[in-house]
Amino acid sequence: MTQPEVLVEASALTKHFDDFVAVDGIDFEVRPGEVFGFLGPNGAGKSSTMRMIGCVSPATGGVLRVLGADPATDGPRIRARLGVVPQEDNLDTELSVLDNLILYGRYFGIAKPVLRQRAAELLDFVQLSDRADSKVDPLSGGMKRRLTIARSLMNEPDLLLLDEPTTGLDPQARHLVWERLYRLKQDGVTQVLTTHYMDEAERLCDRLVVMDGGSIVDEGSPSELISRHVTREVVELRLAEGASETEALASIRTSGTRTETVADRMLIYADDGDALVAGLLDGGLRPESVLVRRSTLEDVFLILTGRTLIEY
Repeated sequence: MTQPEVLVEASALTKHFDDFVAVDGIDFEVRPGEVFGFLGPNGAGKSSTMRMIGCVSPATGGVLRVLGADPATDGPRIRARLGVVPQEDNLDTELSVLDNLILYGRYFGIAKPVLRQRAAELLDFVQLSDRADSKVDPLSGGMKRRLTIARSLMNEPDLLLLDEPTTGLDPQARHLVWERLYRLKQDGVTQVLTTHYMDEAERLCDRLVVMDGGSIVDEGSPSELISRHVTREVVELRLAEGASETEALASIRTSGTRTETVADRMLIYADDGDALVAGLLDGGLRPESVLVRRSTLEDVFLILTGRTLIEY
């Protein structure tokens, strides 16, 4: 199979589990060399979509093409060209770090001399060379995640699928994984990832879709989504008790500026946060604390999917 201009193409893609609609008629495409993300809360349909792309779960309806082929008829050939990092690490704890890579590579018919060289290069890439002879169990969560990423690259895939790649990792481990994934992007490896971490999506993704309840609610680059849905800055006010009805704050609410009350804070969306705060203080408002920050993908996410926790 030759590499097509679009590596993944979906049209009206659906996935049902009995009466439950996990993925509800979505359209998207993934282009060579980009990092494409599925962003959404738990149960939004991200993992179900990834399993269909990975040819391990058949679509209920719609059209899906992966690497120019149909997963329903060409699943084995597609899977041979994929690298997969599942949500849960499934490393062989009975084997050493190095042997986990070598055994996995054998499934793809890679010659033994090539296997050992490639495994050594990948362990160096994920900074685990000094652990080559170690068993898997004593490794930290971050090390196991990096080993899983190394394993997914043994067959030199045309497309890398990463399902929640840094869930459960501490900040240092997350940043190291991000740095490795960015290196892969620089090397031209096309990546599709799911995440519910906004900073991860904003840092890694060239383009993404925001999913909620099985549907795509918007798509674009992180910067496009931020400019489309929120202002340049957000002012967070922590209000003193009884201050919410002050004349100064009421003037903001009636001025057309977007506001949102969250627990004991009020969010005010503004293009110039410092100027807005100065006006509020001049108007007599005396909040307990004030924070002016740039708008982020998290603001977009919460606007599009809401702040209410929904268990699917």
